[in-house]
Amino acid sequence: MTSRSLLFGLGILISAHAAQALPVPQSPPTIGSPNTVTADAPVARPRTRPCRTRLFTDVRFADFSPKLFDYAPPSACPGPWQKVVLEADWSVEPGRQFDRTANLWIGGVNVYFGTTAEPTRPPNAIGRSWHVERDITDYTAALLAPAAGRADLGNLINDTYTSALWGTAEIAFYPFKGRDEDRRSQTPDLVLPLSASPSGGTVALFSPPDALAATFQLPMNVERAFLDVVLQHQGANDEFWYTCVPSALSAALESCSGGAFREGQVSIDGQPAGAVPIFPWIFTGGIDPYLWRPIPAVQALNFVPYRVDLTPFVGVLSDGQPHTLAIRVAGNSQYFSTTATLLLFLDHGSRRVTGQVTVNTIGAPNPSSTTQGIDVNADPVTGTVRTASSRSFVLAGWVRTSHGKVQTEIRQTIDFSNVQDFVVPAGASTFSQKIAQFTSISSSTKVRGTDGPRETVVRMAWPLKVEIVSPDNFNSGWTTHIHQSYDRADTVSHEGDVEFGSVVSNSGDWADDYPTTMIQSGAQRYFSADSEGHCYSRSITAAAGVLTSIVDGKGCDDD
Repeated sequence: MTSRSLLFGLGILISAHAAQALPVPQSPPTIGSPNTVTADAPVARPRTRPCRTRLFTDVRFADFSPKLFDYAPPSACPGPWQKVVLEADWSVEPGRQFDRTANLWIGGVNVYFGTTAEPTRPPNAIGRSWHVERDITDYTAALLAPAAGRADLGNLINDTYTSALWGTAEIAFYPFKGRDEDRRSQTPDLVLPLSASPSGGTVALFSPPDALAATFQLPMNVERAFLDVVLQHQGANDEFWYTCVPSALSAALESCSGGAFREGQVSIDGQPAGAVPIFPWIFTGGIDPYLWRPIPAVQALNFVPYRVDLTPFVGVLSDGQPHTLAIRVAGNSQYFSTTATLLLFLDHGSRRVTGQVTVNTIGAPNPSSTTQGIDVNADPVTGTVRTASSRSFVLAGWVRTSHGKVQTEIRQTIDFSNVQDFVVPAGASTFSQKIAQFTSISSSTKVRGTDGPRETVVRMAWPLKVEIVSPDNFNSGWTTHIHQSYDRADTVSHEGDVEFGSVVSNSGDWADDYPTTMIQSGAQRYFSADSEGHCYSRSITAAAGVLTSIVDGKGCDDD
């Protein structure tokens, strides 16, 4: 998947009680192994014994047909459950194969979205296997009854692309321990898919006007609403959107067109209702496949959906009329694979609520693009392309429930910058493209009801740096350095006192000298902790295509 056109603080103090390290995965990685490995944390589990439902076993993916299965909840552990965890084990045969996209669906609801590792072809053919987990407890309402299941992992097998992919998946259901009358209020009452068909499937968006859209006539007592969104960037332009430049400069800078800004836009009945910043996933065939052996880029194998809070609109959504939710992508220049899931909490004390939206200043993004020192007729063409977007908005609304009037106000700021420095020669001399991108998201949600004000603050930072240098303009190879991170901090406060806090940091650094791989290396660091005493830490490093070190627990020790 490499071609010349494609190359081209945060945090809060976690202080509560003594930190408890979560258990490491059951099959720890092995030093010296070339197999795919991540430092990602396993999903934290309760101490209760789970019931398990197998979805499918050793299914071979060698074409583009969906693989269907029957889902049924476990009879020995009737829901609802304390925790629900999807577990999947994937593998690819030795040989040659692209990275592929995998989706799992139950009753049309997406429960997993990610991509696959690439194998190694002869003479040193290596197959790869990996394990992924996802906490799907919030999707409990979609799992209480039997439903049709579907696994999508389109894959081409022919004389050139020889490797089949294999998969096994199951769900672990952790029952509540003893009686818990509040268990139902912890998860959404309704889980509704926005997908291509009743059985699932993503929707392809090829241009800014294209939309993933669904019309619902919802219950008349919706109290809170959220939308989980995945926007997977694909195609020659959008897969590497962070390397793109204004279309007029695309040929001279030998980069993709359409500019370096993309953002999802959520609307209700045509009115703006939320924004979806897009994390720059890099798949295992991206830029230089050797970079990702054996450590893939951040979230490459297991995407984290972006959650949009639609609660200010629940008064409108509960009016008994049909309403259309739609998702588009600003800056879309070729192809986004899209799905979403609507999560609804109902007011069990009333059949109907009333309310209205009081503030909506979200508008549309207005990114700017500037250049410095670029003469398209020079040799080499040198200079800088800067793309920036910065905006703040407020969404507010109220709803009258069985327990009084509840007001919700969301204040969000999204800052984005992408700076690219170029040296593009006409002949066989040094080519250089250096990218520094940063996305910062700050969101505050204040809820005022009869039990006093509550506030949830979420801060995220997504830095990405890419440096590609070729001494002879790609005649013999190039050197790549990449840094990527996903950092997030959450706090929940009640009447000014912090009730809960958590942090997650998932970062990595990769380097390679293609095709010699003389400097091939990778490193990933994953840290998560919360104020309830959970802590997980793992750092891994690799060189020459094999795992070289594992360090567990750093930062989780008691002071």
